[in-house]
Amino acid sequence: MPHMKKIITSAIALLAAFTLVACNTTTQTNSSASNTTVSQEVPDSQKPSAVSDIKSVADVPLLTLNNETQMPQLGLGTQIQSLESDSSQAGRQRLNNTSRESVIAALKAGYRHLDTAHGYYNETGVGEGIKESGVPRNEIWLTSKLWPSDYANAAQAIDDMLKRLQVDYIDLLYLHHPTGDYMAAYRAVENAVREGKVRAIGISNFDNNMNAFNDVMNNATIKPQALQIEMHPLAQRTQTRELAKKNNLQVEAWYPLGHADSTLLNNSTLASIARSHNKTVPQVILRWLMQEGVSAVPGSNNPDHIRENLNIFDFELSDSEMNQIRGLDQGESGRYFNINYDQMGQAFMRLNE
Repeated sequence: MPHMKKIITSAIALLAAFTLVACNTTTQTNSSASNTTVSQEVPDSQKPSAVSDIKSVADVPLLTLNNETQMPQLGLGTQIQSLESDSSQAGRQRLNNTSRESVIAALKAGYRHLDTAHGYYNETGVGEGIKESGVPRNEIWLTSKLWPSDYANAAQAIDDMLKRLQVDYIDLLYLHHPTGDYMAAYRAVENAVREGKVRAIGISNFDNNMNAFNDVMNNATIKPQALQIEMHPLAQRTQTRELAKKNNLQVEAWYPLGHADSTLLNNSTLASIARSHNKTVPQVILRWLMQEGVSAVPGSNNPDHIRENLNIFDFELSDSEMNQIRGLDQGESGRYFNINYDQMGQAFMRLNE
């Protein structure tokens, strides 16, 4: 079995080959951002998001963000990469049907936090799953992400996203990648917050482009609430987490289980800790993230794994065990996704819908 780093590198190269646009422009901030019309603030009681009623379910802690909204610390990541390559109508239907069933299983198990994205091609299925689950929309923390191809007309893209998801508001909306006209998109998301279409703003992968990160932090009228990054025991991202703490950003981990890479899941230290608690290695990793104060959105479309990932609040790792896991950090070399946006940013400017 090839190492997952090679697989991810190949996948990124393939993405670039299929989506690279004929343009010599690299990561940029477009001056149009300063021309974005600022929406009038809608009274809180009249905002679609005013109905939100997030509570702790299944012992999942609530994290308070810098705008006082509360987010369940553990969620379901809904991306299903193995089904994304088939862009036919039948393929997209299969992807969305699978996502719908995963969402239903997760919500029935006790999850109240779902993570999707335009770039996952499955928002329709996620929305259907919410409706069919029987769990009221206002009790669910729903996260999605704008793809860079959405940035130039982000206001319309947000409305289109709401329609795909069949909801009136999104709890947390990320800019997915730091490329393209991200500041114009950020202004549109700020407006969506004022209008009650969005409750919190996030930036995803902006740790890979510090110019873009600083651009947002220095120019945002409404500061972001969350920073979503790759994080797991082999890449603990200590400097990035310190940066997030300095800027009062909640860190959220994608790839918290290292994309199920055997190098991580078969680690002897993690296996030993798991045996001592009668838990699995994924459960130990997720518990470690919870105790580090990080939000995590592990992905699965297997109902058994979905339930297993939630069953992590009946044990606690000792200080010694936490330190053993911290000792596994390989720094930036432990990452599976480490892209240079100046070189490959344009690969993210289209979607194969």
